Amino acid sequence: MMRKATTLADIAHGRSGDKGNHANIAIIAYKPAGFEWLRQHLTADQVQQYFAALAPSRVERYEAANVLALNFVLYDVLGGGASRSLRLDNQGKTLALALLQMPIEKPEKLRAMRRGK
Repeated sequence: MMRKATTLADIAHGRSGDKGNHANIAIIAYKPAGFEWLRQHLTADQVQQYFAALAPSRVERYEAANVLALNFVLYDVLGGGASRSLRLDNQGKTLALALLQMPIEKPEKLRAMRRGK
């Protein structure tokens, strides 16, 4: 049970798009402290479970420490890809925004992870 909850949007922003039938989601921390939290807590398994309704065949996570980002590739989630899919978001452009709404337990040092001063 989570004590106090927040969302990934408190510590990161994101970008997503299609790679054929696969989606690519980058979650980019605002600050180094947020990136360290993401590295330790945001796993490929969690992302796969979060997007279970899209039935990804697998999810892979890559680190891009130089830009404070984690990149997730969700395989087989776009219904055939942009030109074949009947899905509303056939290019996966909204998936980063969806992932940023994932509830997380409030990090101890949340203030040091938020954007701004």
